[in-house]
Amino acid sequence: MVHEASLMGLLRTILIILLIWYGLKILSRIFAPYLMKFVAKKAEERFGQQFGGFQNHSQQRKEQKQREGETVIDKMPNREKTSNDKVGEYIDYEEID
Repeated sequence: MVHEASLMGLLRTILIILLIWYGLKILSRIFAPYLMKFVAKKAEERFGQQFGGFQNHSQQRKEQKQREGETVIDKMPNREKTSNDKVGEYIDYEEID
């Protein structure tokens, strides 16, 4: 039994391919943001697992003691710095073209 290719069969095949192509494009636009969020979340978890264990115990205890929204000052600035009065007087000037 020999089958011949017909013009209608060719058009039907092209139409099916185009419908599948555009259907995948539409579905990818709908589901791509969710897929990207999932991939980013997994990458963040892997990064946290790899580098999260390198903190020393004192840093971990400090992080546990801090509450959300609390301001912590680790180092107070030295108050020894004073202005030098021997420098002179500030003179405001303008450039003349």
